[in-house]
Amino acid sequence: MLPTSMLQPAPSPTRCKRTVDFLKMMIFDTAEKRGPAIEPRKIKHEDDFTLRISWADNCECLYRAADLRRACPCAQCVNEWTGERVLKPDTISEELKINDMSIVGRYALNFRWSDGHETGIYSFRYLRELCDKARAESTT
Repeated sequence: MLPTSMLQPAPSPTRCKRTVDFLKMMIFDTAEKRGPAIEPRKIKHEDDFTLRISWADNCECLYRAADLRRACPCAQCVNEWTGERVLKPDTISEELKINDMSIVGRYALNFRWSDGHETGIYSFRYLRELCDKARAESTT
C-alpha cells in the first residue's frame, strides 16, 4: 500500500480534457508549421559555391555560399539580445566556399566555411525563408 503522502486525488475530467486538447494542439500546430514547404526532399552540395535544395512542395532553391554566410544566424553573427546583425556583409568574400556541410537532427544544416566559421545552424525553415525572400526581391 502507498503511503498517504503519495496519494493524490484524480484530476477532474475538465482538467484532463484541457490537457488532451492542449497536447493535440501542440502536435497538430507543430505539424502544420513544419508542413511540406519546409521539408527538404533533396539537398545537394552542387559545387564549392552553391547549395541546391529541392523542397517537398516541388520548389527548388539555389543558395550561393557567400549569401548564406552573410545570413549566418549564430550568436557570433547576430547579437542574441537585440537581434542586430553583427557580421558586416562586406567582410564576406564572393569567393567564399562551402568546405563541408552536415545535417543537424531532422531540422537544420551546419556549414564549415572556407573562412573558418562553422557555428551557424541554419534551420530548414530559415533556409526556406531566405529562398522565398530572395525570390520576392527578384520579382520586385
